[in-house]
Amino acid sequence: SYYTHRVIEDPEWSLATVPHLTELCLQHIVHNFEKNPILDCLLPEHQRKVLDRLSTGLPLAVTANLISDEDYWKRCCTDRWQVCDISNYGDSWKRMFFERHLENILKCFIPNTTDPNQVLELIPLCKDYVWKLEVDQFLPPVKVDQKEERDDVSDTGSDFGLGEISVHHYDLGVLITALPHLEELHLTYGVKDCGMNFEWNLFNFTHQDCCNLAVAVKMCHNLKVFKLTRSKVDDDKSRLLVRNLLDHPCLVELNLSHNLIRDKGARAVGKLISRSRLETLDLCNNQIHHLGAQALARALAENSTLTSLNLRLNCVEDEGGEAIGRALLTNTTLKSIHLGSNNLSEPTATLFSQVLAQNTTLTSINFSCNHLGLDGGKQLLDGLADNKALTEFDLRLAEVGQETEYLIHQIVWANREAARLGSLQHPPTKPL
Repeated sequence: SYYTHRVIEDPEWSLATVPHLTELCLQHIVHNFEKNPILDCLLPEHQRKVLDRLSTGLPLAVTANLISDEDYWKRCCTDRWQVCDISNYGDSWKRMFFERHLENILKCFIPNTTDPNQVLELIPLCKDYVWKLEVDQFLPPVKVDQKEERDDVSDTGSDFGLGEISVHHYDLGVLITALPHLEELHLTYGVKDCGMNFEWNLFNFTHQDCCNLAVAVKMCHNLKVFKLTRSKVDDDKSRLLVRNLLDHPCLVELNLSHNLIRDKGARAVGKLISRSRLETLDLCNNQIHHLGAQALARALAENSTLTSLNLRLNCVEDEGGEAIGRALLTNTTLKSIHLGSNNLSEPTATLFSQVLAQNTTLTSINFSCNHLGLDGGKQLLDGLADNKALTEFDLRLAEVGQETEYLIHQIVWANREAARLGSLQHPPTKPL
């Protein structure tokens, strides 16, 4: 036949029909989307075909406020990052993309070198999709004469900070005040993976940095969680930050762990406890002694919002531990306290035995890595006799004795099991 001859004579010939006009139009839309983005006026099934074919490399100026389809933004995320857990981003792929994209720009921003418009031009595109920022690196400016300055400073001087070059990092003020939904801000001022290029000035959170950040945070009225860790925040800087956080309308969690805060800074934080809605406070691994702990205790005694306090790896000693214990005799809101590695001994255990006998709110106490002693352990055991609230009690390396630790564990386990059964019988009602 004619067709048989055609196939034999021309192996490239095909019976496939010409694509429908609709298909040709969709192909044209996809190929020219950057210059002429057409989407909303298409039928739903045609929108789906276009979105599935669009390149993830299109300019954000085109896609940011036009495409809301989660499948498209999922492709954008998975094409760019190997690990993508949207549970940390409100189960939104689009939010994940813009938060991580903005974070990457901030981590690589070099003051006086990177064009500030890289950030400024992104604000109108991402401002409706950014709820949290986690920036664990801020690069300092590049100094032309840095090598000469290094050569003039001895290694010994550098070790003591004498050779630090004053450098200021990117000012977040313009950015975070323009993000209306920003609720969480996690920052670390330092440089990651610097390797053999290590210098102390790479980890210098300057006074000007602190001033800029304090003003910015004060203007961020929807901020609920603020974390500034591993950034050499000392007393002066912590007081400056606290001054701008007083009476903040939304802040419920503050984390200043792994810094250089001493007693004056702790006193300022105590004032913040009294003039805020803080629910969680983390001051782990600072340099707080008994005077700072006493200031925190005074605030704690009158506070009615704080539920978690972490003072691990400080040095509050028994004077500070006893002050906190006395505060907990009247406080009725704190549920968790961590006093691990604070050089505590028997006097603190004695007072906390009273706390365990009277306080019905505390559910978690951590006394690990202290020197409570055998007698201190027995007093804690006596205080626990009628306690039904405590479900976690960490006494590892607290020198209370193996038998006492076992008996305490049995009581706490029984409380935890009773709480679990109670929650099964009376499940919490979910808000409508």
